Amino acid sequence: MRAFVFPGQGAQTIGMGKALADAYPASKAVFDEVDEALGEKLSDLIWEGDIETLTLTANAQPALMATSMAAMRALEAEGVTMDHVDYVAGHSLGEYSALAAAGAFQVGDAARLLRTRGEAMQSAVPVGVGAMAVLLGLNFDAAQAVASEAAQCEVCQAANDNDPSQVVVSGDKAAVERAVEIAKEQGARRAMLLPVSAPFHCSLMAPAAEVMAQALAEVDIERPAVPVVANVLAKSVSDPATIRSLLVEQVTGSVRWRESVSWMAENGVTSTVEVGAGKALTGMIRRIHKEMATANVGTPEDVSAVAAEIKG
Repeated sequence: MRAFVFPGQGAQTIGMGKALADAYPASKAVFDEVDEALGEKLSDLIWEGDIETLTLTANAQPALMATSMAAMRALEAEGVTMDHVDYVAGHSLGEYSALAAAGAFQVGDAARLLRTRGEAMQSAVPVGVGAMAVLLGLNFDAAQAVASEAAQCEVCQAANDNDPSQVVVSGDKAAVERAVEIAKEQGARRAMLLPVSAPFHCSLMAPAAEVMAQALAEVDIERPAVPVVANVLAKSVSDPATIRSLLVEQVTGSVRWRESVSWMAENGVTSTVEVGAGKALTGMIRRIHKEMATANVGTPEDVSAVAAEIKG
């Protein structure tokens, strides 16, 4: 069994998806559709802009989805479809890419939702008030204990359970800074603040969740062609109403990536293909489940290699 997985924020680079757009008309059409949906040439920023502007949350989220969908359309042009896939999953915003790939969302709707999501998450907490930090070398239970100790009547929560030795905490800046120091005392291999503009996936994002509840209520969601392994449940769902409510929960909830990969392995998945920019998820998957076969699709060469393997 095979799962297609879709990356989240942090994977963005200038020029991502350009070779796919040049090689495949269907990939170029994705970027055109996103540009039209947003009423601006996001593709110019992605391919020729500056990384600081691309990394702004409101830009990075639709840009990464566009790149993932460009890679997906290239695979489809080579004969790889959802008939070759058993599950889809995505890391945070990547869940929107996964749903678009499985036909639950239109690409234009996904782009508009992610622009709204990025703006809402950015504006939920004033810049400098919140923070996120990565704790390396502590498992999830240890990281949760660190977050609880660091909170001290402020918010500090485990935001991303990425793999057995990488957990990201999120919350009020002072609390997250305390978590970094406590984690070091607890034997973390490394603990450091992340260069992010807001404290994602914690209760401070509640205003953004309200915005997304309204935005998602106005968008058609179809039943996906294959089940999506949802971040907040770490198991698969297909019901559109459930997907809608989980995407709202996802704004404040933890990204349970380690558990999601384990769930897929327990349910028969033996190979994954990371579709879009970078290889961050592939690295996590290898640390979670060493026996899982992995591949990436970010360039035309990747498309050819993966399509040949999948179609035998």
